[in-house]
Amino acid sequence: MANIVITPPGRFAFPKVAQLWEGREVLYRFGARDVTLRYRQTLLGVVWVVLQPLLMAVIFTLVFQKVAHLPSAGVPGLVFVFTGLLAWNLFNGIITRASSSLVSNRDLVSKVFFPRMLVPLATSYSTIVDFFVSLAFLFVLLVVYGINPGVGILLSPVWTAMVILLAAGAGLVASALMVRYRDIAYVVPFALQFLLYASPIAYSISAVPSKYRVIYDVNPLTWLLQEFQWAFLHQPAPPIWQIVLSIVVPITVFVGGAVIFEQMERGFADVI
Repeated sequence: MANIVITPPGRFAFPKVAQLWEGREVLYRFGARDVTLRYRQTLLGVVWVVLQPLLMAVIFTLVFQKVAHLPSAGVPGLVFVFTGLLAWNLFNGIITRASSSLVSNRDLVSKVFFPRMLVPLATSYSTIVDFFVSLAFLFVLLVVYGINPGVGILLSPVWTAMVILLAAGAGLVASALMVRYRDIAYVVPFALQFLLYASPIAYSISAVPSKYRVIYDVNPLTWLLQEFQWAFLHQPAPPIWQIVLSIVVPITVFVGGAVIFEQMERGFADVI
C-alpha cells in the first residue's frame, strides 16, 4: 500500500480549486444555515429584505435630493437611490458577514478539517438571496415609474458577478486578518460607512465637483454603480476603460484575496 504524504502548500501556492469544489456541499450547507438563522423567529420574515433598502432609499431621497437638491440623472429619486442601494447592499453584506465568519465559527475552524475558505465564501449565499429578492422589487418600481431599462440590462448579470467578486475578495482578506487582529471588527464598519457616502449611490456622479472627481474615478464601486444605472435605468454607457477595469479589477481583487487567505490559513488554528 502506497504511503500518502501530506505536505503544506508552498509559499506562493494558489488556493486549491479542486478542494473547494469537493467541499461545495459544505458551502451550500453553511449558506442555507445562514438564511434560516437570519429569518427564524422574525415577524415579517423575508419582507425585511425589501423593507430595509426601501426605507433607506426613502431617507436618502429626502436628505440628498429634497433637502440638498442633488441630481439623480433625470431619474425619479426613489428608483435611482434604490438601484444604487441594490448594488451597495450586495457589496456591503458580503464583506460584513465574511469578515467575522471565521471568528464566529472558531470551534469548527480549529477542530474540523475542511477548506477554511468555504466559511467566508458561504456567507455570501444569504446576501445573494437577499439581492435577488430586492431585484424583483426593483422591477416593480421600474414598471410603476414607466422606466424602460434598454439593452444595457443584458449585461446586468456581469456587473452583479463583479460586485460579488470584488466584495468576496475583500471579505476573504478581512476574515483572515480578523483571526489575528480583532481590531478589524471596528475597521470594517468604519471603512464601509465612509465608502457609502463616497460613492454615487444617492446622487448622480455629475454632482461631484471636478476637484474631487479623481477620488470617485479610482473607486471600483463607483464604476459598478454607474454600470448598474446603465443596466437598469437606461443611463448612458460608461467609457470603455471603465467597463474593462470593472471586470479586471474585481477578478484581480478576488484572486489576490484568495491567495492572501491561503497564505494566512496555516496559522488560523493556533490563534483563533
